[in-house]
Amino acid sequence: MSDFALDGLCPLTTADALRRAAAVAPEVEAVVAPAGRITFAALEREVAAIRAALIAAGVRHGEHVGLCLGNGPRWVAIFLALGSIGAVTVPVNTRFRGEEMGYALRQSRVRRLFMADRFLRVDFVAMLRGICPGLDLGLPHAALPDLIDVVVIGDDVPAGARSWDVFLQGGAGVAAPERCAPGDTLLMQYTSGTTSFPKGVMLTHRSMCANAFFSGGRMGLRIADRFHSARPFFHVAGSTLSVLSCLQHVTTLVTMERFEPAETLRLLEAERCTHFSGNDTMALMLLNHPDRPRRRLVLRGAWAAASPSIVRRIIDEMGAGECVVGYGLSEASPNVAQSCWWEPEEVRVSGHMRPEPGVELRIRDLETGRDLPAGATGEILVRGWNVMQGYFDKPAETAEALDAEGWLATGDLGRLDAEGRLAFAGRAKDLVRVGGENVSPAEVEDILHRHPAIRQAVVVGVPDPRLMEVPCAFVILNEGHACEPEALIAWSREHMAGFKVPRYVQVVDGFEAIGMTASSKIQKRLLAKHAIEVLGLGA
Repeated sequence: MSDFALDGLCPLTTADALRRAAAVAPEVEAVVAPAGRITFAALEREVAAIRAALIAAGVRHGEHVGLCLGNGPRWVAIFLALGSIGAVTVPVNTRFRGEEMGYALRQSRVRRLFMADRFLRVDFVAMLRGICPGLDLGLPHAALPDLIDVVVIGDDVPAGARSWDVFLQGGAGVAAPERCAPGDTLLMQYTSGTTSFPKGVMLTHRSMCANAFFSGGRMGLRIADRFHSARPFFHVAGSTLSVLSCLQHVTTLVTMERFEPAETLRLLEAERCTHFSGNDTMALMLLNHPDRPRRRLVLRGAWAAASPSIVRRIIDEMGAGECVVGYGLSEASPNVAQSCWWEPEEVRVSGHMRPEPGVELRIRDLETGRDLPAGATGEILVRGWNVMQGYFDKPAETAEALDAEGWLATGDLGRLDAEGRLAFAGRAKDLVRVGGENVSPAEVEDILHRHPAIRQAVVVGVPDPRLMEVPCAFVILNEGHACEPEALIAWSREHMAGFKVPRYVQVVDGFEAIGMTASSKIQKRLLAKHAIEVLGLGA
């Protein structure tokens, strides 16, 4: 195992990173968002006030605290305040629906929850009320037995919750010492697997802060640069690669509540952004937008999870000459490998990435389990300081992902060249990548199985010109039931997050003719191919 040492290279707790940023450039803006602007000095004061209120409320070191807000200064301040006392942030996906939110809150054993009353037309108070009647009657409640305190940011504050102002007032005059260490768990990131329900990935201050430092450095972030990222903060691409990367490099984070290409282009111009972050879907929406040619952009670089052809266009058409690409996953905090702004352009466009410093990579044959030589494609294995502590309260799943020597099996495909650079070759197994979201077919299938007319549902990914890939559901109906595909899609919108909703539904009598193994398992690869043919998506 590598003896690479992180100590001394960069701040390894969020508290140390914020203290340094506020000392180095106190008047530089830390966050710019629709909800307001805040400098690093003001952010440090805001975090101290929230920390005092947390301590007054009795929040303990290691306690799990949910955070259900849109991107903005308040999300950042609460996250940093929780980290500064060693509490664990559990970011809640704001696109979740009731059942999904309830699962995350129960499985993570969240003790306290900070939430917006409404966000992007979603009434989170009504949603939580449907999960937990204690929101009106008083907490804790049997529906969420671990939850003892809810702080609502907004005007609709139920009887069993507190307002933001009341929460903050509780910290007046309270001593608020920091009490966090690099090895403390900072975040519990819920991620969808390929064969199970979402799992809580436990990441430390050390892994996230170092990951942010190296990623931002390879992107070329400098003091007072301006980095646009609409990546949601409830993902590690937002919390690590946006929030913490900007904090580590004393860079202004320009963000928004949801990605919208015209508004993004306006902000890139108006805020004179030097960098932006986006996946392939986001990049294509910007590149192909009619407003782009008339916007006067001053981009120097970008971080893109995109194919070579899209990276080429980002450089040529948006002027981001230092554009880099990266590969990662939540379980690795998230970056595993990334190209560097100082490398030759052809290397960066090709998608060949250097492993993060001190991170080891192997490529394993999926069938034999043996290591493969340079140039061969197989499963990517990762070991190093960036690898998760494990999945919360899921020892079997943790043991399956992490072996005794600390190697993380990513389930993703790639190859190493003779110089040790990684080329990502695709997601293995069945995970559907909808824009920037990972969707577990098993999770969607389970929800579809709750519909009274459905006997069996199988979900696969099919191509989409805007989102790259979307779910397609094949369903067998119960005898005596009739249900149109449009009705099933409408029902799905009420029971799962929008990005998980099948865009296509095909009612079938069975799967034998499409493709089944001798052990009666459906071959999803053949089913996906069949879907493309039936739906006419080959072009």
